[in-house]
Amino acid sequence: MPYTSPLEDTKFVLENLLPAHDDLDETTIDAVLSEAGKLADNYLAPLNHFGDKNNPTLRQDHEVETPKGFSNAFSQIAKGGWIGVASDANYDGMGLPSRMSAAINEYWHGANMSFALCSLLTQGLIDAFTLVGTEEEKSTYLPKFNSGEWTGTMNLTEPQSGTDLATIKTKAEHDGENWRIKGQKIYITYGEHDMSKNIIHLVLARTEGAPQGIKGISTFIIPKFLKDESGNYTIRNDLKCISIEHKMGIKASPTAVMAYGENEGAVGYMLGEEGRGIEYMFIMMNRARFDVGLQGMAISEAARQKALEYANTRIQGTPINREKGTPIIGHGDVKRLLLSMRSLTEAMRALILVSAEIMERAHNGDNKSIMREGFLIPIIKGWSTELAQEVTSNGVQIHGGMGFIEETGAAQYMRDARILPIYEGTNAIQANDFMFRKTIRDNGKAAKELLDEIKIDCDNNSEMSQMVTLTSKSLDYILENRDDQEMLSCISFDYLMGFGYLVGGWLMDKAKRSAKEQLSKTSINEIFLKGKIVSAEFYDFHILPRIDYHLKVVMKGAKVVQSANDSFI
Repeated sequence: MPYTSPLEDTKFVLENLLPAHDDLDETTIDAVLSEAGKLADNYLAPLNHFGDKNNPTLRQDHEVETPKGFSNAFSQIAKGGWIGVASDANYDGMGLPSRMSAAINEYWHGANMSFALCSLLTQGLIDAFTLVGTEEEKSTYLPKFNSGEWTGTMNLTEPQSGTDLATIKTKAEHDGENWRIKGQKIYITYGEHDMSKNIIHLVLARTEGAPQGIKGISTFIIPKFLKDESGNYTIRNDLKCISIEHKMGIKASPTAVMAYGENEGAVGYMLGEEGRGIEYMFIMMNRARFDVGLQGMAISEAARQKALEYANTRIQGTPINREKGTPIIGHGDVKRLLLSMRSLTEAMRALILVSAEIMERAHNGDNKSIMREGFLIPIIKGWSTELAQEVTSNGVQIHGGMGFIEETGAAQYMRDARILPIYEGTNAIQANDFMFRKTIRDNGKAAKELLDEIKIDCDNNSEMSQMVTLTSKSLDYILENRDDQEMLSCISFDYLMGFGYLVGGWLMDKAKRSAKEQLSKTSINEIFLKGKIVSAEFYDFHILPRIDYHLKVVMKGAKVVQSANDSFI
């Protein structure tokens, strides 16, 4: 069974865990999700394993050829307007709500994460231009992005400058007519490819005479092709891809090393105001961190489907109290692994879609939602991508020795997922952000408000109530020790993970209550609804206890790390 977009699971979350909406009727939602699912299942999924084995190639003319079929698949996605699914309709976008965009993006990334990275970066540029661009820039770029005629990239990292963007060396000098950019950027996803007519690079660079540090950095729009006298984009800019990285996973996605200005300098146009480049890039970064968490959920679903298919067909041994010839799904521990994969994936999906709704309200200026969005982003990125490591690894485990063999495809999900805790800010960065910026900076206000809400919602769930109390005690401990930043940095990861499991438990409890309520009224979808209840109960008894472990580390585990001499490690 190939990958199948989980339409029913999506609709369950949209209908039961989000507030009621009148902006889209049920028929429209069904039609949109169904069509998006067909594209993912029929065009993207069949290319996933093929692209892993047939990687992009860099030609001598510095052009990149993507795997066979990628360009056609991209044109199918683009001509349907799916890249600009949440973009402003005034610039040829679909104008759908963020929750629908998130749902559709799950299907793209679940079907083929390497492929979907191209549209993910382009959607990031759509956000940046929408919020920062001038009307002329919006009119020029947004329709092209929304149609897929142009795609976009984000250029931050340099060989000497990874997390510490203050050390960027790429220079921008004004020649009296244009900005000229010179420098080198690495790890540029889809920095060069053959799927669109033009590639628009957003590049961080330091302007001439600017102060050192992040305040001297600006963002520049650098197209691959510039406009000619006839208004067509045919003039090759002074930039090129000089190599493609050979990676552990997401191999079908060209990760480029880009050289700017080897001759007269690449022509660039400053986006927004000088010196605010980091601020503008973080508009994209915030969206990208959400999307990386979404990728963790999506690839977990894909791995789960493959493992479930294998477990339902593989005959090996006779499960206890089962007949000879029963597939391995009858073995108790295989059932445990599959339930874990399902439960964790459903918790992630609930978090992603609920958060998409919160982000939309935040975008519209709702102050409470702005605070909640900021608090949840590091959980979305950090917690979800850590879970993706577990879920995809369990998928290999269920396949046994065949999972270790590349031809089955189970190993690819595990390899592809491994980048997720690393890019768009490592999970150590997410943990520190969660600890210092999202908890201590507001004296725990956002954390306490969420805990109060969870406590009220889960009042009848004794397992959840215990964990809310434990999390509250851990929060108090953190705030009491707020001045010992070194100590807190040693346990910030466990704090993030513990809180993530709590939020997941809260949403799974909501799902269980909704499923029980529906089941009491109808026998329609009985198997589906009972499955939701079992998944949530598995979370209560198998997953929630992890909170106890992580938060015990928070309150007792920092000293051994903090006191360890570097030479002891």
